Amino acid sequence: MTAIAPVTEEVTDLLRQLIRNACVNDGTPESGQEVRNVDLLTSYLGGSGLDLERYEPSPGRQNLVARIEGSDASAPSLVLMGHTDVVPVNAEGWDRDPFAADLADDVIWGRGAVDMLNLTASMAVAFKRLAVDRSWAPRGTLIYLAVADEEALGTYGADWMLEHEGDAVRADYVLTEMGGMRMPLPSTTGPKLPVMVAEKGSYWCTIRVHGTPGHGSMPFRTDNALVKAAEVVRRIAAYRAETSLHDTWREFVQRADLPEEMARLLLDPASIRAFVEGSDDAAMARMIQACTHTTFAPTILHGGVKTNVIPDSVELQVDIRTLPGQTGEVVRGQLRDALGDLADAVEITAQSDDASSASAVDTPLWDSLSRATKALAPEADIIPFMIVGATDARFFRRAGSVAYGAGLFSDRMSFTEFASMFHGNNERIDRESLRLSTEYWDLVARDLLG
Repeated sequence: MTAIAPVTEEVTDLLRQLIRNACVNDGTPESGQEVRNVDLLTSYLGGSGLDLERYEPSPGRQNLVARIEGSDASAPSLVLMGHTDVVPVNAEGWDRDPFAADLADDVIWGRGAVDMLNLTASMAVAFKRLAVDRSWAPRGTLIYLAVADEEALGTYGADWMLEHEGDAVRADYVLTEMGGMRMPLPSTTGPKLPVMVAEKGSYWCTIRVHGTPGHGSMPFRTDNALVKAAEVVRRIAAYRAETSLHDTWREFVQRADLPEEMARLLLDPASIRAFVEGSDDAAMARMIQACTHTTFAPTILHGGVKTNVIPDSVELQVDIRTLPGQTGEVVRGQLRDALGDLADAVEITAQSDDASSASAVDTPLWDSLSRATKALAPEADIIPFMIVGATDARFFRRAGSVAYGAGLFSDRMSFTEFASMFHGNNERIDRESLRLSTEYWDLVARDLLG
């Protein structure tokens, strides 16, 4: 049996405790209760002589900041940021208890194992090891930030911290979720590991569909809001926005060292549309389509008051993810196109309108990540990519920081399998990935901060 390195044991134990605390964020103000994970992280980091500060925007919604001060105010500063909340779970779809944090065959199972407690734990372990290393005297400041509420809108987490306690967390560079998985690309120069230098925007909205109430026993030629809403859902699901090749996508293709024919396909809007519509590789088609199109996902539908009453009102919630340069008005125009003659029969109310964000690629942080990757995975190179969901990186980009989603993972799980676990069933992470990510943060911090 292969011996497990002490750092692997340490990060494994911390991750399992974070999972068991079950800080489930369902979007309501009282959910999350991230104080449980902040208590744990405070206890873990507390014996290192670190300056720890806790911030509580709302009862139970706590954030933790730890600092290793640099010796040179002009040197770069770096934040390692992980969130401590997780999304709700339907345990019936899991093979194991999602909050038991089972360890089996060197794999830890549980909600948050991938999104993103594995990185929150590995960042904490790397940070603590750097703090107690008396031989390391950085020129630049290193900050560990554990935030609440990432799985909703960041209201009680990163957004609040930057608005109310900016001096505690602002930095030149930020690392957060999620990168470092081996992409299934036919690259001519070895494996490519994505670093998320950009993310799509989000336009969450509620569409209200109105009808006329009546008796359920006489449905013929009634103005049934639920029937109308079903057609609204169908049209939105069928809608295909125009293909858009933004700068991050072009840079990704150019740096991927792909065969010429495939590179040509990925830089031609018509070819991309044909590929995603006809490909047998559903996972790859989904990823390419999401990276090059505005996406529309009807997710929640509420309506009706009683079985024998024709519903006069239905509310539909839609998750819309936008590309660089797209405003809320552009999205509303796309919705009108999708709905056609039903556009004037509905009311659209925005719940959030967060624009897409991006950071430059050619930076000292990129260079540090590249060198750390070569040290731990010599055969691989990092490559810029866009994450199609939302992360807390967007708040820091707007505040002037360069923010990337990064990490380093083993090849035990495929890119497709890994991606499917975000907000899905059977989240799990192998211990080798935990070790690699911990060593990765350590190397990057030493390289960047001196």
